[in-house]
Amino acid sequence: MQKTNYIQFKKQRELGDILTVTFKFIRENYKALFRNILKVTGPFFLIMVAALGYYTWSVAGSPFEALSNGFGNFIISFSVLAFALLLFYSALYGTVFHYIKSYVENDGAVVDEAVKQGVQEDFLKLLLLFFLTGILILAGLVLFVIPGIYVMVPLSLAAAILVFKRYSVTDAISYSFDLVKNHWWMTFLTLLVIMMLVYIIGLVFQIPLIIYMIVKTFTMVQEGSVADPSAFTDWPFLVLNVISSVIQYLLSVISVIAIGFIYFNLNEHKNLTGTFETIENLGN
Repeated sequence: MQKTNYIQFKKQRELGDILTVTFKFIRENYKALFRNILKVTGPFFLIMVAALGYYTWSVAGSPFEALSNGFGNFIISFSVLAFALLLFYSALYGTVFHYIKSYVENDGAVVDEAVKQGVQEDFLKLLLLFFLTGILILAGLVLFVIPGIYVMVPLSLAAAILVFKRYSVTDAISYSFDLVKNHWWMTFLTLLVIMMLVYIIGLVFQIPLIIYMIVKTFTMVQEGSVADPSAFTDWPFLVLNVISSVIQYLLSVISVIAIGFIYFNLNEHKNLTGTFETIENLGN
């Protein structure tokens, strides 16, 4: 039986509607959603926090100073962080998308075990997918930036395609360009607005770090040590920096849910899946 507050995913929506329904979905599902995220993504989250702490400590002062003082240490810390983020985002995207999938299949009643099992089945594929799409986007950005932005838009939907359509990694990447065809600008603007909103929300949690850096700067000016970047990197700075960065990563849940709605919107434009299901249900 469908829940009274059930949110229809298989529906065409405009940009403003996608933004509104994204936050509505979070508001009505945050307890169950974050319970699943904690259970499934928790270990990868801890790995990511540890890697972020190590990276922050290794680039104390600035990445450029870290490169000049110890190139090998910087490369190791950066590689560890990149791999940890790859693990974390693979688990996070898998959890959120399988939560949405269970939500859609069960008319709003999410089965936690199905979410966990789905993530376990797709984790390695998502890991490979994010690795490949990262390389493609980086290569595009190196080629005068614009190609990178162009491929970033369809590739941002590849993980949703992999989970919802049960496609292979290569098929998901290929189909993402077909799905976005004729809707690139709408998809780009929606993703841009969502990323800006997430960034602005994240800035609120960076206020303690900003205040600390301002106070620290005035103190350093009085002590005459402002020319030494490493003077910034005491324990309070490292802790506040890690906390603000972790919160920014957690806020990416908003983006993942929005990508889910974007996928269903584009799929409805292309295949009219929800429309056909509605028509079929009218006869029952």
